[in-house]
Amino acid sequence: MAVENSSSRISGSATGRRGRSLLAALVALAVGWGGMVYAANNSVQGGKKEVEGGFDGDAPTAILIEASSGSVLFEKNADELRPPSSMMKLMTAEVVFNAIKKGEIKLTDEYRVSENAWRRGGAPSGGSTMFAAIHSKIPVGDLLRGAIIQSGNDACMILAEAMAGNERTFASENMTKRAREIGLTKSTFGNSSGLPDPANKMTVRELSKLARHIILTHPDFYKLFGEREYTWNKIRQQNRNPLLNSLEGADGLKTGHTRDGGYGLVGSAVQNGLRLIVVVNGLTDPDDRASEAKKMLEWGFRNFEARTLFEAEQPVGWAKVFGGESRSVKLASPEPIKVMVQKNGTDKLIARVVYNGPVRAPVEAGQRVGFVKVWRGANLAVEAPVFAADPVAQGSTMRRAIDGASELVIGMFRAGAEKL
Repeated sequence: MAVENSSSRISGSATGRRGRSLLAALVALAVGWGGMVYAANNSVQGGKKEVEGGFDGDAPTAILIEASSGSVLFEKNADELRPPSSMMKLMTAEVVFNAIKKGEIKLTDEYRVSENAWRRGGAPSGGSTMFAAIHSKIPVGDLLRGAIIQSGNDACMILAEAMAGNERTFASENMTKRAREIGLTKSTFGNSSGLPDPANKMTVRELSKLARHIILTHPDFYKLFGEREYTWNKIRQQNRNPLLNSLEGADGLKTGHTRDGGYGLVGSAVQNGLRLIVVVNGLTDPDDRASEAKKMLEWGFRNFEARTLFEAEQPVGWAKVFGGESRSVKLASPEPIKVMVQKNGTDKLIARVVYNGPVRAPVEAGQRVGFVKVWRGANLAVEAPVFAADPVAQGSTMRRAIDGASELVIGMFRAGAEKL
């Protein structure tokens, strides 16, 4: 792979005091050539978001990613918080999936349908429901199908009340805690169903991360999202995902609509061994929601392919070490780091290693140090963790004293620069 070593003016915000996130590793890569790639040690400023590959959709917020690597193919206002509507049921489902995986609950456990769940989420509510009968008992497995296939608000409420005592606690504690554990830092939840609530806020980026997590972590449960219909209480309902019947390889995930949130969709499809995930939100028409998601997926399948940026154990960059026998440690990934690139283009990529440093010795081989971010133009394409490739033992007392003095001087210069 051809390497063009670039230089850029160092950003003050990127070179803050010790303990802040240090940006390193500037490299401009013309994808499509062979060879070694290393991340150089420079800090650079980001740029304005750009439309990639001539594609520009109508959805107010949208994102398209490749499932295996998490590589971003397209994004538009991807970090804007909006009501996720029923797409938020993905978070409720993941909490239940995780509890089953940990052995805390079983698919055969039966939960009672409270009057609250029946009245606010069931047949009397007039919203999407699995038609759970009041005071009946329903197995967890059937409640999951009711929540996923039929988008039943009652199914979500029944699960929430049984697992946390009440829906508000389930949302503020169970859902929020689990969201943070899987890396969703912005999402907030006021209920389990996505019904209108000021606390229900998610970005399309975090919805795509959630969908990717479910696909990769819970493959057996993910099959539920592709089931075309489900019958409960003698009422048969079709899966509400329009992609299942309109796009080859589509097998998930969830639609959503509220007056404030508009129409949204989280979708996924596989073609020729490649899985893509799309999220759109804020549209004013359900047909536009379906066509927008389908158009974006088709564009992704038609124009992109996966390329390996760094092979497994290939050096990605180096991190500065404090008080060690060595002044730096080589960083690598145990898995190949791949990025999606346009088939007929020569995409230029920027790779930066980000870590909190300098890293204090001793450093163990395999210790997670930070992560590498790769930009396609001004848009973040992929982010992957990097680890210490070799151990670094603690240095002598003299070495630690020298490093301490060096950091003190550097800190003074940075403090002075920030005041300018």
